[in-house]
Parts: sequence; C-alpha cells; structure tokens
Amino acid sequence: MQEITLVVLAAGMGSRYGGLKQLDALGPNGESVMDYSVFDAIRAGFDRVVFIIRKDFEKEFREHIGSRYDGKIKVDYAFQSLSDLPGGYKVPEGREKPWGTGHAVYSARGIINGPFAVINADDFYGEDCYRKLAGFLKNCQDSEKISGCIATFVLENTLSENGSVSRGLCSISDDSLLKKVVEHTTISRNAEGKVISVFEGKELELTGKEQVSMNAWGFSGKIVEKLTALFEEFLAARGTELKSEFYLPGAVDRLINDNIANITVLNSTDNWFGVTYREDKPFVQAAIRKLIADGRYPETLF
Repeated sequence: MQEITLVVLAAGMGSRYGGLKQLDALGPNGESVMDYSVFDAIRAGFDRVVFIIRKDFEKEFREHIGSRYDGKIKVDYAFQSLSDLPGGYKVPEGREKPWGTGHAVYSARGIINGPFAVINADDFYGEDCYRKLAGFLKNCQDSEKISGCIATFVLENTLSENGSVSRGLCSISDDSLLKKVVEHTTISRNAEGKVISVFEGKELELTGKEQVSMNAWGFSGKIVEKLTALFEEFLAARGTELKSEFYLPGAVDRLINDNIANITVLNSTDNWFGVTYREDKPFVQAAIRKLIADGRYPETLF
C-alpha cells in the first residue's frame, strides 16, 4: 500500500505565537488545532506530515510545534516564498501578499511524491474526515484523469453563532463526483433560525443540509504538475497585480471543467470546529471536552 502524506497549510502563521488562533490552547493540556489534526492523521494511517510554512520562522516552528510529533510520524517542511515562481516570472514591485493556497501546494512540489491530503492549519475537521481521506488516498489510482477527493461537511455543522462565515457550496453529481464549488462569503442564521446567504447582492435561504467545502482535499501526486501549469497561466494573466491569489479550489474547478480530474465527494459526519471569531473559542473548547468525555480523544494527545 502506498505512502500517504498530510500537507498542512501553515504559512499564514507568524512567529509571535501568543495571539495566533492556530496555536490557541483549545485542549485541556494546551493542545492546538494542529495537534488534533496530526493526532487524527496518525490514527487514520497517514505516514507523513508536511508543514508548509514561511522560512523566517522555521526554527521556532520546528522547536515549538514539529518537535511534538517526534517518533509519532515523519515530519517534513516546505517553504512558501513570494519569490518562488515558475517560468521566469518575477514578483511585481510593491507586492507583499502571498500568492494563495494553490501556490502553497506548489511550494511543496519538491517533496510531494505520492498521494496527499491538504488541510488548513486552523480548522478542526474531526476523526471521520481523516479516515475517509486516508481510505481514498491509500487506494488512489489515476486512470485517464487525475484522481482526487474532497471531504465535505453539512453546512449547519459548520456555522458560527457569533457572526457570518464563508463556505464553498458544492454541486455533486449522481455518482458522487464534485461538479463545482461556489464560494458564499456571508452565511449566517437569522433571528428566526433560518440559514441565510447574501450572494451577489441577494438574500438566499438555504436548508442547512447543503454539502460544503472546508478546504480538506486529497489528490494523487500527479496533480502537482497540473497545478504548476495553471499557476503559470495565472501569473501570465494576473501576476502584475499586488493582491491577486491563486486559490486551490479555483484550480481544482478548472481541472474539473477541463475534464482533466475526477474529484470524489466524501461526506464527513463530524462537526467542523473553527475559531472564526474570538467568541467562538469557549464553544470549541467545550466541544473538545465533550469529545474527550465521549471517549473520542484521550485527555493528553502526545
């Protein structure tokens, strides 16, 4: 059975740990979201974790985070750099903003050599998500198309009581393949408890049962070559802009539209947790305590 890798998008983190939600103490012994992600990945059968970070805080990250997993899982690092561009492209003068999640995965091209999953560093996806991703990736085989998957969540299991959220609503074919992801940037419950999206200037009522993307993907290693080509196209069209971003979901959508990739939809039954707002933290801490009380996680992870 082939080795599978978990790629964690963590380049948005800074070196001042105290105020970063990615490293907030959410578990009873100071565990962060990433600790739970790595724990779930290990027990799901992932062989390696690759953290995509910035080079300027490599030392701190290795010492304070990576060292926690010594002897538990193989750990590697890739570095997202503004100047790491293909095809002779240059960073336009004045640009400071990173190139986005698609570029983050591109940054790991030198060490991705087989099937891999991609997750956000600050999202709590739950055990079921990792088991389904691992189950797909262990048997991932390309045919005439690139093989991939997305773990989706039920919309109502991903909402915040403290404000609106951004979610990608998924269109799914009868044979459980992803057709499209449409980003809705303002979803919340109204005073009557209905799930409402303000989309393109109009208020839409949703059921809450829609399947949404939380940026938990799985791919064969072959996709990296296609991402590189799409990134070059992006740079040709928008590389002189100071804030444009090459998003991973947009790249996947393009591969689906071009009939290059089949993306299987894996429906996760777990609740997604995230600290979108400062007020979300007590809720997430309480949810984790309940998972521990229910026997889903040990009191101490590592």
